[in-house]
Amino acid sequence: MIFASASTAFEHAASGALILAIPVAFLAGLVSFLSPCVLPLVPAYLSYVTGLSAADLAADTQRISDGPGTAVAVEARPRPGRRRGRVLLGSVLFVSGFSSVFILFGAFFGAVGAHLDAHATVVDQIAGAIAIVMGLAFMGWLPGFQREWRFHKLPALGIAGAPLLGLAFGVGWTPCTGPTLGVVLGLAGDPNTATAGRGALLTAVYCMGLGLPFVLAGLAFRKALGAFDVVKRHYAVVVRGGGLLLVAVGVLLVTGEWNTISLQLRNAFPGFATAV
Repeated sequence: MIFASASTAFEHAASGALILAIPVAFLAGLVSFLSPCVLPLVPAYLSYVTGLSAADLAADTQRISDGPGTAVAVEARPRPGRRRGRVLLGSVLFVSGFSSVFILFGAFFGAVGAHLDAHATVVDQIAGAIAIVMGLAFMGWLPGFQREWRFHKLPALGIAGAPLLGLAFGVGWTPCTGPTLGVVLGLAGDPNTATAGRGALLTAVYCMGLGLPFVLAGLAFRKALGAFDVVKRHYAVVVRGGGLLLVAVGVLLVTGEWNTISLQLRNAFPGFATAV
């Protein structure tokens, strides 16, 4: 049943809707990762899901000296190959945990949207209005929407608990990722093309945008810290750009231009379904 729904979702790509929605979903996930309430906590999460300290993640050995003229000791650390394998496994399990939550959301919205075809215009307008509100909230223009429901003290679970911590992230950080995730769920529930498989696919792409940078940050931790500092210095650009993306999608849905562009893409790529 799941594979059949997924197949149906790919068939809907011929309408042009997925051609437009997939890059939006990926960008929404990436914006979520770069947001001020996720990015600063990435090092802590990497440490908790791998059982490695920040020093272990950044280097293979640590030189310890008691002062001038004393012998320099080298603290043993996991071998590079073993450490990278541990980081990869822990981060992938963590991403899998929150992805399962978001993909279930997407499948649900897609399944519901499939039964609302008679009210497609109204549903699109409601989804668009919500997307505009979410975009404004993401940019901080609606302070009442900025509250974060999340765990402020993370459990030290290690690799065995990485999927559970991922599940907790998916549920506990939903208000934080809500503006971007909400827009993707709105696209997943679009009655014109909605199926459970399509909804699952779009949220899976969203999770790729959110989770892939997390995995890469763990594998190249030292370089990632430098990149994070650059992003933090330009948070205003990230936040405004992400918010404007959400608002733009909302405007397209409210005005009906989303379906118009989808139709134009279908005409521009008539062989897309065959290629898929």
